[in-house]
Amino acid sequence: MDGHTMISWDDNLGSLFWPCYSCCRQFWIPSLGTFGPQCLGLVGHIPLWISLLVVVLRYGVGNTPVWQRWRPMWLRRFAMEEQIPESVSEEDADHTAPLQANQRPWTKWTLAVLGLNFATAVLGIASALVWSDHNNGLVLTIPVVPSLAAILILILDRPRSLPGAVFAVNAILLLTELAVFIVVPGATGRGWMAVSALVGGLFLPLSSLTVMLNMPMRDPLLSSDDIGKPFGTPSYHVRSPEDILTLWQWMTVSWMAPLMSIGYKRQLHDQDVWKLAYEFQHDRLHDLFRQVKGSVLARLLKANGLDLIITTSADVLVTLSELTEPILLKQLLAALTAEVPHHRTAVIYAGIILFARLLRAQLGVFVLWFGRRNYERSRGEMITMLHEKTLRRKAFTFPSSHGTKADTRHEQSNISEASTLNDREGSDSGDELLPKVSQDAQPDRPSCWFKRIYRKLFSSESKNLAEEGPASTGKILNLLRGDAYEVAQRFWEFPSLITRPLNLVISVVLIWRILGPASLSGIIILLAGMAFNVVLMRQVLVVERLRRAITDTKLQRTSQFVESIRHLRWYDWQDSWLEQIMESRQAELMKRVTSSLIVRLIAAINLFTAYLFPVAGFLAYTLIAKKPLTVDVAFPALDLFNLLQVNLREIPNLITTLLNASVSMARIEKFMLEPDKDDLADEGTPAGPRGELKVAVKDASFSWPGSSRKMLRNVSFECLPGLTVVCGKVGIGKTALLHAILGELDQHGGERSVPQEMIGYCAQTPWLESMSIRENILFSTVFDEARYWQVMEACCLVEDINKFKDRDLTMIGENGVGLSGGQRARVSLARAVYSRARILLLDDPIAALDHQTAESILRNLFGNKDSCLTAGRLIIFVTHRVDIITPYASQVLDVLDRGRVKSINRDELLNNEAELEELVAQAAPESAESGTRTESTGGDTPPPEKFMEEERRAHGGVMASVYWQYVKAGGYRWWITLITATTLFRIAKFAYFWFLKEWGDQYQSTPTGAHAMLTLHTPTLTYQKGQVSDLVSRQGFFRAAGNNGWVDLGRFLPSPDVDVHPWLFWFFILSVVQVVAQTLNELTLVVIIYKAGKNLFERAMKRVSNATFRFYDVTPVGRLMNRLTSDMGTVDGSIAQQLMQVTWFAIAWLSSIIVIASATPLFLVMSIGMTVLFVLVFDRFLPTSQSLRRLETVSLSPLMSNFGTLMEGLTTVRAYKAEPHFQRRIIATTDAFQKMDHIYWSTQAWLQYRFDLLSSLTTFALTVTAIFGGLSSGTVGFILAAASNFVMSTHSLCRCYGDMQMQFVSVERVIELLGLEQEDPGSEKPPASWPTYGDDIEFDNVTLRYAPGLEPVLLDVSFTIPGGSNVAVTGRTGSGKSTLALSLLGTLHPDFGTGGSIRIGNVNLATVDKHALRRNITFVAQDPVLFPGTLRDNLDPLDEHGEAERGLVLERVLGRHNQHSDEERQREGEEEARDEEHMEEFTLDSTVDGGGKNLSQGQRQLVGLGRAILRRSPVVIMDEATASIDHETARYIQRLLREELKYSTVITIAHKAEAVRDADWEIVLDRGRVVRAGPRNPSSQA
Repeated sequence: MDGHTMISWDDNLGSLFWPCYSCCRQFWIPSLGTFGPQCLGLVGHIPLWISLLVVVLRYGVGNTPVWQRWRPMWLRRFAMEEQIPESVSEEDADHTAPLQANQRPWTKWTLAVLGLNFATAVLGIASALVWSDHNNGLVLTIPVVPSLAAILILILDRPRSLPGAVFAVNAILLLTELAVFIVVPGATGRGWMAVSALVGGLFLPLSSLTVMLNMPMRDPLLSSDDIGKPFGTPSYHVRSPEDILTLWQWMTVSWMAPLMSIGYKRQLHDQDVWKLAYEFQHDRLHDLFRQVKGSVLARLLKANGLDLIITTSADVLVTLSELTEPILLKQLLAALTAEVPHHRTAVIYAGIILFARLLRAQLGVFVLWFGRRNYERSRGEMITMLHEKTLRRKAFTFPSSHGTKADTRHEQSNISEASTLNDREGSDSGDELLPKVSQDAQPDRPSCWFKRIYRKLFSSESKNLAEEGPASTGKILNLLRGDAYEVAQRFWEFPSLITRPLNLVISVVLIWRILGPASLSGIIILLAGMAFNVVLMRQVLVVERLRRAITDTKLQRTSQFVESIRHLRWYDWQDSWLEQIMESRQAELMKRVTSSLIVRLIAAINLFTAYLFPVAGFLAYTLIAKKPLTVDVAFPALDLFNLLQVNLREIPNLITTLLNASVSMARIEKFMLEPDKDDLADEGTPAGPRGELKVAVKDASFSWPGSSRKMLRNVSFECLPGLTVVCGKVGIGKTALLHAILGELDQHGGERSVPQEMIGYCAQTPWLESMSIRENILFSTVFDEARYWQVMEACCLVEDINKFKDRDLTMIGENGVGLSGGQRARVSLARAVYSRARILLLDDPIAALDHQTAESILRNLFGNKDSCLTAGRLIIFVTHRVDIITPYASQVLDVLDRGRVKSINRDELLNNEAELEELVAQAAPESAESGTRTESTGGDTPPPEKFMEEERRAHGGVMASVYWQYVKAGGYRWWITLITATTLFRIAKFAYFWFLKEWGDQYQSTPTGAHAMLTLHTPTLTYQKGQVSDLVSRQGFFRAAGNNGWVDLGRFLPSPDVDVHPWLFWFFILSVVQVVAQTLNELTLVVIIYKAGKNLFERAMKRVSNATFRFYDVTPVGRLMNRLTSDMGTVDGSIAQQLMQVTWFAIAWLSSIIVIASATPLFLVMSIGMTVLFVLVFDRFLPTSQSLRRLETVSLSPLMSNFGTLMEGLTTVRAYKAEPHFQRRIIATTDAFQKMDHIYWSTQAWLQYRFDLLSSLTTFALTVTAIFGGLSSGTVGFILAAASNFVMSTHSLCRCYGDMQMQFVSVERVIELLGLEQEDPGSEKPPASWPTYGDDIEFDNVTLRYAPGLEPVLLDVSFTIPGGSNVAVTGRTGSGKSTLALSLLGTLHPDFGTGGSIRIGNVNLATVDKHALRRNITFVAQDPVLFPGTLRDNLDPLDEHGEAERGLVLERVLGRHNQHSDEERQREGEEEARDEEHMEEFTLDSTVDGGGKNLSQGQRQLVGLGRAILRRSPVVIMDEATASIDHETARYIQRLLREELKYSTVITIAHKAEAVRDADWEIVLDRGRVVRAGPRNPSSQA
C-alpha cells in the first residue's frame, strides 16, 4: 500500500454498536500513519472495554470485604491520613454518624462532572440516532458507554475529592477521540453537523477533565487549618501544600511557585520552608513502622511496597516510551524519503513523538515524587528505628577490671573492637552472644526462621561481619549516616532493577531483527563477559565489607579526636592522634580505590564486549551470511549497539550498588538483633507494688554487659525511704552498684526488686546538654516556679546564676562548657532533686565542691527531715566524704573488695563507734579552704547570651574559588590526563562513525535516504556518558565532505565486496582505541577522586587540630562531625566526574549550535531563543535549590549531635525514663532535615517538568519547521538529529550544572574548615632545658577573658610562684581557678593593651612555641579523657618511655587494686577466687573503652595522675585531680607525687585538704581576683 492508496471507511465496519473485530487485518499502516481499514470499530471500543474494566475492578474487587481484609500490607497506603466520618453537611464536619452513599451531599465539582458526562452520553446517543446508517455513527457513539460508566461511579460514590476512576475513563475517552479526529479525519464524514458532533464529543470530556484537574485530591471536609495554601506565603508553621493540592497543581508542581519566588529574591531560611506533608511526618511513620513485623528489610518492603509498584510501573512506561521514539523517528524519515514525500504522515509521527515526550515528562514527575517518598520515608524509618534501638540496647562496654590481652581475648568476644585503636576489626571476635539471643527468643516462630535465613544469605560472602561484636559509637554513626542512606538509595532506584534489564533485552531483540542470526556471535561474547564479571562482583562485595569496617574505625577515631581535642592539645598529643586518623583514612581510601578499580575493570570488560559485539556481529553478517553492510543496516544496528553499551555500563553499577546495599542491610540487621537492656517485667523479677517504695537485692551477682566476670558478687541489701550512703575505695564498684539498681548490668542469679518508675540519677561525670541551665534542670518536665527556686537554693546555685547576664536562661555548651566543674555537678544534682522521682541515685555529686558548699547543700537537702525536696524519697548517695554526710544517713552500704557489699544501718552506726570512725577515716576531714577567710560564692564570667554560634551558610552560587580548590586538590597533571583521554575518546568516536560510513559507501549501491537513517537512536543515547555530540559531529562532517568524505578509504583499502577483512580489522582497532581511551578516562577519575579526598581531608583535619580553643567552645561536636563525615563522603563520591560532564555537555551544546547554524540561520535563531528559555527557567530554579541544599546540610548537624549526646548520657536518659522525649526530639530533628531534602527535590521536579516540557515543544517546533521548510529529506534528517542533540545537550548541561552546584556545597563546607582561625603557634623557641627547676612562674597584671566582648574571668592578677614549690590554688567553686591553670598552657593570653604577661623563667607564654610549652607542662584535669585502646596507649600515647618505666608507674598508681589477702582467697572458692583475682589485675595490656567508660571516675583520675608521673614535667598542674578518690588512696597518691615530682613545680587546685596538705605556697582566688598569694601558713598545713 503506497502513499496514494485510498482507504474506505464505509466498508465492512460491522454493526453500529458491535463492529467486526476479525475484519481488522492491519491495525496500523506505518507508511500512511493511520489505522487500517475495518479497524476503526476496534479503536472505538478501547474506551468501552477500559471503562467496563474500571467498573469491575472498583466494585467487583476493590470494594469487596475479602479484598479489604486480605489485601497484603504492601498493597496498602502506608501512613495515609485517616478519613473523618461522613457528615451530613459541610457545615457539620464533626458529625460522627456515617452516611450511606445516597445520603451524601453533592458538591459543585461532582455535579459539574456528572453533568458533563451526562451531556457526553446524550450527544453520543443522539449522534447514533441521527446517523443510523453507521457511516459516521460508529465514531460518534464512542463516548456512550464510557460516559454511562462514569455516571454510574459518580452516583454510587458521590465523591467529594478527585474521582480517580472517572478521571481515567474520561482521559482514555478523550485520547481515543482525539486520535481518531487527527489520524482519521474523514471517518466522521464531511458534513458540518458530523464535525460539530465530534468536536462536541471532544470538548465535553476535555471540560470534564478540566473540572477534575481542579478538584481537591483530599476530602475537603478534613481540617486544613495547619496546611499551607498552594499559592500562599510559605511558613514553617504549616504543613506542605501537597496535602490539599489539586491534580493539576501536583502534576505541574506549580505549588512550588511562592517558594521559588522567595528563593529567587533572597536566601531562604528555615522559617520559609513548610513542614513535611502528613504522610512524610516521622512521628506517625515511626509508630506505624514499629508495628510492622519481620526483619528490617521485610518491614521496609511492607511499608513502602505500594510506592515501589507505582514507581516501577511508571518507569517501565517511561522506558517503553523511550524505546518507541527511534522507531517513530524512522517512520517519520521514511515518510519524507518516499517517492512522493508525505508531509501529513510525517507530522502525525512528529505529533506522536510529542505525545510520548509529554507523557514521559508527566510520568517523570510522578516517578520522582513517589520515588522520593519511597527514599525519604525508608530513610526516616531506619533513622528513627536505629535511634530507638540505641535507646533500648544494652550499654556494652568492657568490664571495669582487666587481665592481659592474651587472657581476656576470649572474654571480649562480645565487644566490638571497632572502639579500639588497632585496626583488627573483629578479627578475634566471636559470635556467641547474638546467635544465642536470636535462637533463644521463640525459636519456633516463622519470623525467627526468616531472620536466620536472611542473615545467613547476607553473611555468606564473608564471616567477618557476623564475627564482629556489638556496635561501637563510630559504627552506630556510620549505620546512621552511611548504611541507612545506602539502603534508602536502593529503594529510590528500585525501578532500575526492572527497566535496565528490560532495556538490555529489547536492545538485543531489535539487534536480532536487523542482523538476524549473525547477532548470535555478539550475544555469546556478551554472555561471556557477564560470566567473567560475576567473579569480580563477588570481590567488590568482599572489599566493601572491609571498607565499611575500616570506615567504622576511622569514624570512631575521628569522633574521639573531635570530642577530646582540648585534652589532646593540652598534652601536645594531637599530631600523634592525627597520624592515627590519617592511617585509617588512608586504609579507607585504599579500599575505596580497590573497589573502584574492580568496578572500572568490570566496566572495561563490559565496554570491550559491547564494542566487540558489533565487530562480531558485522563479521558474521559479512563473512558468514555474505551480506553487504550498507549504511541503512550499519547505523541503525550501531545505534542499538550504543544503547546496549549504555545498559551494560549501568547494569554493573546497579549490581555493585545492590551488593553494597546488601552489606549495609546486613549491618543494620545485625545491630537490630543486639540484645536490649533487661526489662524487669520480661525477666519476671518481682517488683514492689506501686505504693511500696523499696529497693531490694538478694543474693544477686552483676557483671558489665557482654562480660561473664562479676563486678558484684552475692549482693544483698534493702533500701527504704531515707538516705543511704554508699562508700568504698576507688574503683571498688560503687558506680556499678548504682548501675545494677538501674538495670544496666547483667544479673547473674538472685533477685532484684526496683519499682518500675522514673529514677533521678546524677552521674559521677555530670552530663549536660547544649541548652540553657533551666532546660537542663527541668529535663523536659513542667516548670514549677516555686519548687524550681527551692531546688536552686538548696543546691547553692542562686548566687552563681545571678552573676550571669541571663541568669538561669544562660546557654551553655556541650557537656556544660561555660560552667566550672562544681557548677556542672550542682546543675546535675539540681536536675535529680527537681524531678518528681521517688528514688534518687546520686553518684558523688559533691566531689568537685569545696567543703563549705558541700556542707551547705547536704544541710539544705537533709538537715530537715520534713523537707519538701527529700522527705519520703529513697536516696542512695555515693561519696568519699562520709564524714559530712553520715549524720544524715539512715544506713551505709560499704562496698568491699571482691565485689561484696556490707550493709550498716543507723543503729549499728550509733552503737559501733569503731565502725563509724573507720568509715570517716576514708574521707577528707577538712577542706582546703578551712584555713582561709574566703566567704563569697563566685563564678566565672558568664558565657554569651547564645553560647553556640549559628552554623554559617554561604549565599548564592558556589564560588569559582571552591571549584579551583578542588581542581588543585586533584592535581593538575591528572586533570590534564583526563582531558587528553577524553579528547582521544572523542576523536576515536568520530573516526569510528566516519569509518563505518565510508565502509557502507564503498559498496556499489547505497540505498536512498541512508543519511537519514543515521539518526535512528542517537538522541536517546547521547544523554548517557557524553555521547551528546556524536551524531552532530558525524552529520556535520558528512554534510561538509560529501559522499566520499575528506579521505576516500577506497584508495587504500579493497572494496568490501571483494575483501571485507581489512575493514573488519580497522573497525576492531577503532573499537579498542575507544575502550582504552574510556578506561583511561575512568581510571584517571579514580586517581583524581582519591587525591582530592585525601588532600582535603588531611588539610581540614590539620586546620581543626590547630584551631583556636574558642572554636571548640562554640562549635558543637555534631556539626564538626557532619562536615568531616557527611560532607567528606560527598567529596569522596563522583564530584570529579560531574565537573567533567559539565564541560563535556558545554562542548556538546556549542557544537550543536555550530552544526545548526551551518544548516540554516532560521534554526539558529530558534535555537538561541530556546536556549534563553532554558536559562531563564534554570536561573529561577538555582538560587532556591542552593539555599535548600545548604539548609539541608546545616539541619543534618543537630541529628549527628543528638546521637552523640545520647551515647554519652544514655544511662541518665534511661534512668529518668526520658526515652520518649529523646525519641520525639530525634523525630523532630529528622523532620527538620528531611523537609529540606523533600522540598529540594520538589524544586528538582519543578525544573525537570519545565525542562522536559520545553524540550518536547522545542523539538516538535523544530521538526515541523524542518518538515515544511522545503529542505531535502537528508537535510531534514540531519536537522532533526541536530535539533534533538541541541535540546538534549541544553537540558543535560543545565541539569548537570545544577547537580554539580548542589554537590559542591559539600566541598564548599569542607573548604570552609580550611579557613578556620588558627592558634598562634609561637615564634620563640625556648632552650632545650626550659623550664628548669628554679624557674619562677610570674603573673604580671594579667586580665583573662575567653573571647573578645566577654567580661574578664581573671582581673588584674599579679603574683609570682617560686620555682620548685608546691602550690595550693584554692577558692570557692567558680572563682577562676581552672582559668588560671589553662592560661599556663597558653590557651588564653592576657588582654592585648593591658601590658600583662605570664612568664615561666624569662620566657613569655604568649610568644613561646606552643608545642614546646605543652610538652614541658602536664595538666591533669578533673575529668581526664581516656582513649579506646590499652592502658599502655593511655599512659604513653607517643611511646616515649620504656616498657619497664610504664609498668612501674602503673604498678605504683594502680597496683593497690591488685592486692588481696589470703583470707579472702580462702574464703572464696578456688575457681571463683582465681577468676576474680584475674579480673582485678591491671596490666599495661588491660583494655580501656572509649572515654574510659569501663573505669570508675576515680580510676580515670589515677590514670591521669599516672601520665603526670610518667612525664615528670618541670611544671605539673592538677585541677581537682583527686576529687573522686577515697581518702586512703588519696593519701597514698600524695606521698607518691611528693616522691616522683620532687623536682617539679606542682600547682594543685583542690577542695580537699589532703590534696594540698603538703603545699608550701598558696594562692586564694575570689571572683576572679587574688585574695592572697604567698607562703602557706603553718596552720593551714596542720
